[in-house]
Amino acid sequence: MSDLDFYAHVATRGDVLGVGIGAPPAAWEAVLGDDCLDTEDGSLLRRDYGLVELSFQEEDGAWPCFGTSVQVHRLRWDTESSVPAALRDAYGAFAPSTRFEDLAAAITGLGCSVEPDPDEGGTSGDMHRYRVPESGVRIFVRADEDAAGHSGEVWSLSLSPAWWRAAG
Repeated sequence: MSDLDFYAHVATRGDVLGVGIGAPPAAWEAVLGDDCLDTEDGSLLRRDYGLVELSFQEEDGAWPCFGTSVQVHRLRWDTESSVPAALRDAYGAFAPSTRFEDLAAAITGLGCSVEPDPDEGGTSGDMHRYRVPESGVRIFVRADEDAAGHSGEVWSLSLSPAWWRAAG
């Protein structure tokens, strides 16, 4: 297995090592460990594992996950400490960057599709946004032609059903 397999799995299945939207912080800790940074603000909790970032919202004493994000761009500076040990164990070494065309090919190889997802006013012209309709995952790709060699790199993958329903 490879880092590309991980990204394709997240993009097509919407989970990380079998845990996904709706899971409480303890379920995420069981698979990714406790080496993370938690930032709580009232009824919101952001848990940052480096490569993987999670959002939770308190509902009647429970803290279900409402958003997962894979911050691929963070690996450019640090592939070792940014990748949770459980992901390195499952997928091996992670490269400092991933090309969108490679990820798109891996996604279609798993029987899903990738389509442009126009973002009216949401992201800058430095990014292109794509959607995997079967999972609802959004893929953000660098489009900045001035960033020599970086245009076409995957910036992040994001899944947040409630947010995307509201944002379109």
